[in-house]
Amino acid sequence: MRVIDETEHFIVVEKPAGANFHSEDGETGFFAQLELTRSEKLWPVHRLDKVTSGLLIAARSAQVARDLGDLFEFHQIEKYYLALSDRKPKKKQGSVVGDMSRSRRGSWKLETTHENPARTQFFSYGSDGCPRLFIVRLRTGKTHQIRVALKSLGSPILGDPIYHGPHDIEPDRCYLHAYALRFSLYDLDYCYLLVPSEGIEWEALDRWSSAQHLYSPWDLPWPKVGVSTPE
Repeated sequence: MRVIDETEHFIVVEKPAGANFHSEDGETGFFAQLELTRSEKLWPVHRLDKVTSGLLIAARSAQVARDLGDLFEFHQIEKYYLALSDRKPKKKQGSVVGDMSRSRRGSWKLETTHENPARTQFFSYGSDGCPRLFIVRLRTGKTHQIRVALKSLGSPILGDPIYHGPHDIEPDRCYLHAYALRFSLYDLDYCYLLVPSEGIEWEALDRWSSAQHLYSPWDLPWPKVGVSTPE
């Protein structure tokens, strides 16, 4: 459990892949373990799926938790993810927009309706002999949102136990990582970027040389919400 940053209002930590956020079935979850390790009361403001690694914020007071929660609710925190897939997408960049509904065995599916849609934006990059790299920006925060969006493109995430299906060679993890956050709180600006470290396929991110904005995802030409993108 690695602390990335610590302020008087919150801490930013790295969640490993495979760790449940909440305690369940008698097993101490990641957040409870974080409180035990820190020996302090903390407040969750967002969560990551069990299979997802990356940046996670924990508030140090109830008021900060409410204020950060408002930023998340009103999409004032920029959230960027990295994902890998061994299958080429239907389009190289753009948006995936649609309602999500529960499916079978704990999975979700994308609908064609747009009553309360999930909005996922992405750029993808190919490299010979490597899985395809996706830089993803979330415009909403739905359960399994990125995993369902990439499956809908024909590019389920490498190692995803629910949405990918059988692999020729079973990967060592699900390759989804929350790697960048940017926001303002109490008149101060914060920006965090954490490249993934666990997983064989992450070991040489510079293989995707065409992904020039890998270390500054906010500089990519992300479309405004509600504006379609070319395929």
